[in-house]
Amino acid sequence: MRITIGDLLLRRLTELGIEYLLGVPGDYNLQLLEQVKNMGGLEFVGTCNELNAAYAADGYARLKGCAAILTTYGVGELSAICGVAGASAEHVPVVCITGAPPLYAMEQGIALHHTLADGNYDDMMNCFRQFTVAQTRLTPTNAAVEIDRVLCACIREKRPVYIQLPSNISYLEVDAPEGGLDLSFPSEPLQLEAACAHLLRVWSQATKPALLIDMDAERFGLAALLKRLSEKTQAPYASLTTGKCILDETAPLWAGLYVGEASSEQAKQCIEGSDCLIATAPRFIEGNSGLFTQKLPARTVMLGGNSVTIENVHYEGVRASELIARLTDGLESNVCVDLPAAARQSWQVEQDAPLTQSRLWPRIARFIDKGDVVLAESGTSNIGLTPQMLSENVTYVTANIWGSIGYTLPATLGTTLAAPDRRHLLFIGDGSFQLTVQELSTILRLGLKPIVFLLNNRGYTIERFILGMEDAYNDVANWKYADLLGVFSDAGNYMAMQARTEAELEAALEKAADSNSLCFIELHLDPFDAPAALKVFGPATAEFDYGPRGPQRLLA
Repeated sequence: MRITIGDLLLRRLTELGIEYLLGVPGDYNLQLLEQVKNMGGLEFVGTCNELNAAYAADGYARLKGCAAILTTYGVGELSAICGVAGASAEHVPVVCITGAPPLYAMEQGIALHHTLADGNYDDMMNCFRQFTVAQTRLTPTNAAVEIDRVLCACIREKRPVYIQLPSNISYLEVDAPEGGLDLSFPSEPLQLEAACAHLLRVWSQATKPALLIDMDAERFGLAALLKRLSEKTQAPYASLTTGKCILDETAPLWAGLYVGEASSEQAKQCIEGSDCLIATAPRFIEGNSGLFTQKLPARTVMLGGNSVTIENVHYEGVRASELIARLTDGLESNVCVDLPAAARQSWQVEQDAPLTQSRLWPRIARFIDKGDVVLAESGTSNIGLTPQMLSENVTYVTANIWGSIGYTLPATLGTTLAAPDRRHLLFIGDGSFQLTVQELSTILRLGLKPIVFLLNNRGYTIERFILGMEDAYNDVANWKYADLLGVFSDAGNYMAMQARTEAELEAALEKAADSNSLCFIELHLDPFDAPAALKVFGPATAEFDYGPRGPQRLLA
C-alpha cells in the first residue's frame, strides 16, 4: 500500500498501543506534528521541556508497555537524553523520534542551526547509540523496512530506540507492507523444549524452590505467570527493592524484600536457602544488594526476556514467558498451606505531634489502596516507602537504578495519561520538585487528578546523611509551594493543603480521598529527620564512595 513516511510511523505507534506523543515542537518536527493532527487515536502532548518529556514517556511506558517522544535535532534531543538513558537503565521501551534537518542538508554536510556548524550529522546519533538498542535515519528508500525493524527491537528488548526523521521526507509516499506491525517472536522450538526439560528436572529435585522478583518480571510480562507458578506450587517469593510490588506483598507466600545481608531472616532463608531459585534476571547494584552482600544459591535459574540460564547452561532464543507457562503446566498442584497473611500493626493518631519520618510512612502505607499507582522519588520518599507493605495490585514507580532526581513529577504526567481511571499518588521532596516543577502546569492544563505529596524538609535530606548535614550545598530555597498551583493554573481545578502535625495530615488525607481534582499536600518535616533505613544508608554510602580517608571520617 502507498502511505507517507510520517503516517506510517505514526500508524505503527498506534499499533503499539501508544495514544500520546510527548515532546516539544521545533522547526524540524513541525511537519510530523501536522500529520499527528490527522492521525486518529494519537494525540500530541506538549511538555515544558524535552527532559520532562522523556521522564513522562518513561512513566507512561511502565503502565502501557511502550511510549514515544518527539524532539527536534540537537538542542531538543540532547535535553532529553538523560531521561532516555534512565529508561535504558530501567528497561523501559521508549521510541525517541527526532525531527532532523532536510536529508539533502545532512548528506551534503551543510552547516545549520541546532548543530555544531561543522557539517557532522553523525554526532547526535552517536550520542543516542550509547543508550538505545536500535537507531536509524529514515530515507525514502529505507523507511518501510527501518521503521518496523526499530520498533520491533524496542518491544523485544524493552529498551529505548532512536529514529531520525528528516524534515523534508515526512510527506513522501512509500510502499509499505499490508497489515500491522508483526511483533511475534516465539521461542526457538528445540531450545524451548530443551530448556523446559532441564528446568522441570531441576525443579522436581528441589525441596525448597523459591522465586526472586526484579523489574524484568514486569517489563517482560512475567508477573501473572510467576504468580500462577507460586500459587500452584506454594513456592514462596521475595522481591528486590527494584522489583517492589510486582507481586503481592500482602500474600502469605511473600517472604519480604531481599537485600543481601540487610534482609529479614525470613527473606534471607527463602532466597539463600533455596535449592531451585528462579530469578528474573536481577541486576545487583549497591542499593538493592546490601552493598553487594547478596548470596544466590548454586541452583539459580536466570530468566532473561528472551534467554534463560539453568545450571550454567545458556539457552538463547527462549522466551521466559513461554518457559514459565510450560513449567507451571507441567507441575502438579501442592496443597495450599494455610499461612497467615502479614498484618499491619494498629494505628492511632497522635493529634498534636509534629510529623516525623518514622510515623509518616506507616501512615501513608495505610492510605495507599488496592490498584493505586505510587510514584516515589529517589531519596527520602523511596527509602521511606520501600519497607512498607503496600496493598495488592499497587504499581510502584521509581528510578532505583538511574536515580535521577526530579524524575517522578513528569513521570506522574505519563502514568496519569496511561491509566486515567486509577488513583495516582506522587511522593517527592522539595529539592527534586524544584528540578522539574514546570510539568505540574501540564498536569493541571490537562485536568489530571493525581495526589501530590510534597515533602518540605528544606533541602536534600539523602545527601545530608551522606555528607554535609548542615552545609549550605544541601539547602534549597524554601518556596511557597502550595501557592504554585495558582501560578500554574487559573482554572481552580486543584486543592492545596499543608500539614505540620498528625492531625493536620489526617484531615488532608480525608479531603484528598474524597476529592475529584488534583490534590497538593505540603508536608512540613524536620530537615534533619529521615527514615531509619536512610540513617543507615547515608553513612554506608559515604564509606563506599569516599573510602577510609574520606571527608566523612574527618568530619566525624
